Amino acid sequence: MPNSYKGIGPYQEYSLMSVRLIIACGGTGGHLFPGIAVAEALIKKGGVPLLIISQKEIDALAMEGHSDLEYECLASIGMPKFYSPKMLKFLKSFFMGYKKSKKIIKDFRADAVLGMGGFTSVPPLIAGRKKKLKNFIHESNAFPGKANRVAARWADHILLGMSPCEKFFKNKETMVVGTPLRSILREAHDRSMAIANFGLRADKKTILVMGGSQGAQALNTSIVHNLDKIKDAGMQILHITGPNDYDRITSYYENYQDISKVIPFCNEMHLAYVASDLAIVRSGASSLAEISAYEIPAILVPYPFATDDHQTLNANYYVKNGAARLIKEEQLNTDSLFSFIDELFKDDGKYYREMKTSMKNLSRVDSAEKICDKIKNLCN
Repeated sequence: MPNSYKGIGPYQEYSLMSVRLIIACGGTGGHLFPGIAVAEALIKKGGVPLLIISQKEIDALAMEGHSDLEYECLASIGMPKFYSPKMLKFLKSFFMGYKKSKKIIKDFRADAVLGMGGFTSVPPLIAGRKKKLKNFIHESNAFPGKANRVAARWADHILLGMSPCEKFFKNKETMVVGTPLRSILREAHDRSMAIANFGLRADKKTILVMGGSQGAQALNTSIVHNLDKIKDAGMQILHITGPNDYDRITSYYENYQDISKVIPFCNEMHLAYVASDLAIVRSGASSLAEISAYEIPAILVPYPFATDDHQTLNANYYVKNGAARLIKEEQLNTDSLFSFIDELFKDDGKYYREMKTSMKNLSRVDSAEKICDKIKNLCN
């Protein structure tokens, strides 16, 4: 993957007073896309971002859609257990990442470093501390990831997606800003056009089903076992299966093509959200931030193997605030899932409307701007 950053030259059009920010955000979509959102917002405010991403394929694919953003690459690293034979390789990659980060910071003439989580963000933060730059961490989840727990010692300020996370950074200055959303997810889009884009009907309520970028077999299976009930209730489904489960799931929809659109992956999530009335999804922080921006009530099925069970903690935050219902994966069955769906629309949709209002109250569509303002104020 070619690096697009060529040194100080491309940025001469900007004022020397603008903030030059390194955003370390590679490794997963949950770190990368919020980092891209901050970069977009910073450019609009006259700042100069440089992304540091990993060498994973997902990072390369994401950057193909953002040719206007400059970036550098570090090796993808994940911290193994202390006595693991992989520890030596980790330490070597970590040290190489630190050396490269020091050079990037020097060449770019950075004012600050923002780490979005994941161990790809840690070497730039340590290098930033060595250079006496302002260091920031953003944590999207209700429970902080291991990398951010480690990196917090080199951070001046902790920026949070959810308030329950504050208690894990007691000795640091924290600020709840929400999880940044890419600009396309904050633009106005026509609902009728979105529904037509997926070949769905405007007179039916649409249920959006997705299990994350890799899909979710148990969630997918539970949905297809409810197709008769969903059809009888006059609803339709936009089902994003994930590429690994697409062939299996499409076979269930042969007799339900009039109430469904089934796709393995979606590159137009802004249209998917606009078209949807209810979301049945995992509870990753980015997905939750996105559905709250579109005020979509949700039935959340946390991924049971998420590190530190952070998806359940995320879901609990939304449930506590009245914006979602939670059902554990092991409790998924034909009756339990549809009973949740049916309950939302009882009493002329009273409960649904209350959840929609609660989702709106949790939305923080200006998160990226808040992060940029905080960084610019402290750097200036």
